[in-house]
Amino acid sequence: MNAERVRLEEDRQKKFPWKKWGPYVSERQWGTVREDYGESGHAWEYFTHDMARSRAYRWGEDGLAGISDSKQLLCFALGLWNEKDLFLKERLFGLTNSQGNHGEDVKECYFYLDSTPTHSYMKYLYKYPQSAFPYDKLVSVNRSRGRDEWEYELMDTGVFDENRYFDVFVEYAKAAPEDMLIRITVWNRGPDPARLHVLPTIWFRNIWSWGKEGLRPQLRQTESDAGNVIVTSHHDLGERFLYADRPGELLFTENDTNNERIFGTPNRTCFVKDGIHDYIVHGRHDAVNPAKKGTKAAAHFTLSIGPGESRTVRLRLRDVAPVPASSSKKQYNSTFGSFDGVMETRRREADEFYASVIPQSLNADQTNVMRQSLAGMLWSKQFYYYDVHQWLKEHGADTFKPQRPAPRNEHWHHMYNSDIISMPDKWEYPWYASWDLAFHVIALSLVDEDFGKEQLDLILRARYQHPNGQLPAHEWNFSAVNPPVHAWATLFTYRLEQARQRRGSVEWLELAFQRLLLTFTWWVNRKDRLGRNVFEGGVLGLDNIGVFDRSSPLPTGGYLDQSDGTAWMALFCQNMLEIASCLAEVRPIYLAMCRKFAEHFLWIASSMAHAGDGVGMWDEDDGFFYDVLRLPDGSAQRLKARSMVGLLPLCAVTVFEGTRTSNDAQFAESSLRFLRARPELRAHIHDPAKRGYKGRRLAAILNETRLRRVLKTMLDEAEFFSPYGIRSLSRYHLNHPYVFRMEDQEFRVAYQPGESDSSMFGGNSNWRGPIWMPVNALIVRALLQYYAYYGNDFTIECPTGSGVYMTLFQVAQELSRRLTSIFLRNSEGKRPVYGGLTKFQQDPHWRDHIFFYEYFHGDNGAGLGANHQTGWTGLIARALHLFANTTAQQILDFGKLSTIIEMHPEIYEPGRRVS
Repeated sequence: MNAERVRLEEDRQKKFPWKKWGPYVSERQWGTVREDYGESGHAWEYFTHDMARSRAYRWGEDGLAGISDSKQLLCFALGLWNEKDLFLKERLFGLTNSQGNHGEDVKECYFYLDSTPTHSYMKYLYKYPQSAFPYDKLVSVNRSRGRDEWEYELMDTGVFDENRYFDVFVEYAKAAPEDMLIRITVWNRGPDPARLHVLPTIWFRNIWSWGKEGLRPQLRQTESDAGNVIVTSHHDLGERFLYADRPGELLFTENDTNNERIFGTPNRTCFVKDGIHDYIVHGRHDAVNPAKKGTKAAAHFTLSIGPGESRTVRLRLRDVAPVPASSSKKQYNSTFGSFDGVMETRRREADEFYASVIPQSLNADQTNVMRQSLAGMLWSKQFYYYDVHQWLKEHGADTFKPQRPAPRNEHWHHMYNSDIISMPDKWEYPWYASWDLAFHVIALSLVDEDFGKEQLDLILRARYQHPNGQLPAHEWNFSAVNPPVHAWATLFTYRLEQARQRRGSVEWLELAFQRLLLTFTWWVNRKDRLGRNVFEGGVLGLDNIGVFDRSSPLPTGGYLDQSDGTAWMALFCQNMLEIASCLAEVRPIYLAMCRKFAEHFLWIASSMAHAGDGVGMWDEDDGFFYDVLRLPDGSAQRLKARSMVGLLPLCAVTVFEGTRTSNDAQFAESSLRFLRARPELRAHIHDPAKRGYKGRRLAAILNETRLRRVLKTMLDEAEFFSPYGIRSLSRYHLNHPYVFRMEDQEFRVAYQPGESDSSMFGGNSNWRGPIWMPVNALIVRALLQYYAYYGNDFTIECPTGSGVYMTLFQVAQELSRRLTSIFLRNSEGKRPVYGGLTKFQQDPHWRDHIFFYEYFHGDNGAGLGANHQTGWTGLIARALHLFANTTAQQILDFGKLSTIIEMHPEIYEPGRRVS
């Protein structure tokens, strides 16, 4: 129990609220659905980056390296000015969906370097140019480029040439749950002296402009200690005190909209949100309050820094009041005397914590990548506030008194979100997505299983889950359909809890199971059009992977039998069967649910592997699965684009141990009776009655013959098997695009290893070739499940045509190696994730800071899409951890990984590998 684990335990037991303060401030609140009160629903255009410095937000706040309390009542973030920019740097800049040639994209260079799960220590790096930030140039050049050209990035503008920039490191350390130390260290990396204005800023989230004027909180400068303390008073939060170590001045204004600038109407107050900007940049002394009070304030430091030198700014936010001015020296010593010592202690404790998490067998580069990936996930926690009913009322779309149609989410009046949620990232995706969140938990459980459980629990709560059982997708459209992976993440988390605490919370698992039953029923009732156990689902998170936009009515009419939708439901059945089995161990009444889900899986698997009308998803000639287009005239045909859609049936697999208890025997016997009465169900799938290694059984769509055929295609480097993982579309379609013609219309799917050439779904979410971590993680899981069943007798050529044969454990290991190699230095000392970016590859101040992108180039591994989507790309930490801690023999001895953890937790201790 190192110091950080003690803090986690104290927080778990509610002894001390160590997680009350954290990096919960978004990096972009402008341009989000929540802040959109326009009639068109075009959130990007309604509330722009240019407005953000002057316009108060309704539902949240954003900032640079920001922190807040868990309800985001009081916020702190960094402001900067290089004396060249037209406005203060208070938030990150990026292109909107319509501005970028590949959709929205943040155009900044910043890195999450470290964080413990209680945020007792955090470190962040922002790289700020010394020349004027090229806002207009980034917009104009990207807007002029076509979709067949690369994006124009900040590095391309030349602002980092000759190292003329500042490295701004922000560190936070908690001396106590309500005592946050803040250290800002600025390095001048350029060849000449340079000056920088540093403005650590504290403010209250605006609640008073929406009917709560009487609850307006206040910041004020204390008169008791030489003028370096800002007192914060809030009706719910109480008093806090921000101590600044020798600032030049304290500046105060209000967090209110500058109506004059935004709307051309009079301001309601003399002092407005951009008042500090006007004071610093334009020298307007009347823009800040001379009475030294308001709802937004900043400590102003002016730093002159020589080349290669650094300067440090220190602050402390705590609940300890200042002493009278006559004792100011004593006050200073008690506030800043031990400051550096506490900061160093927390940093050392962070090292100790990660030494217990990261396997000792990993080298320094692997360790750095794993730690930064987890830091990025912890920094991406955000306070998310969205009362959909209230938001709809404010749009004139009240449920009972509608005045106009709702722009979106009109069926989600019940939703009330006010929680700390793990975000995909906090700029491009400053809103949760339910299927992303399930993958986040798999990685987050390495450091904080309690937070992971809370995230899974949130989405299933009545104020999130729709009364009909559907889980919310994302704020742009809660009714969109995401893959049903929540049950898989729930089961994984329960097994992990069993290992680490010697027991799992059956009550938590049972409650999750009951709510997941609602979701399962919603799928069966809404997405199985004709009751054939064949499912649709639409986009299912795979965006533009298909021949058509699957979220819209098909241009041909008719509908799709979706290979991926049906495979997801087969896996959902298996997950629910496993959960019911866990519950039946202590509550035999759940045996009935075991039978229900076992039988339903067989119906789905059989329907997927064989179609009564002869046009099923399995293509015997190609040895692959495809979507089936069913037209209004009753005809049907396969859409033969080889994609991840056809690989997902491989992932619908679960191994079950041999009979161990009377309940298991009873269930096994009832299942066999069901199968004997329906031999047609197992004619085209893996026979679940057939025993494998150590008497295990396997629930799988693919029998051994079909499994070998799919693996042969998947492991072909000319098809799916990139040097960096499994591509989302076969490379075969580079020279052989799939073309579907319908009357005078032509629909084409071609291999695109990088950014999309289509504007569908914004254009920067391409599933037509790049490598995506979540589905690769599911493939690794599937390979280990098959290995536990088939053992070492099953080998496959890997890569196809190489003459090298591997067990399925070795294939999983090789796939994981390729995925992790994206981020690691290769034999030339380069990281594939950074492609040809010389500065990122060679400069010592850049090369060891990692971007964890949304997806990766299918041929060279370069990062693409959102450059901080550490959310599901944080799975790379789990991949590094898995094969450092788990051997093939362990899988054979104990079955699947969850069984190893459950039965033998001593061999799965963090940081330890047992041969």
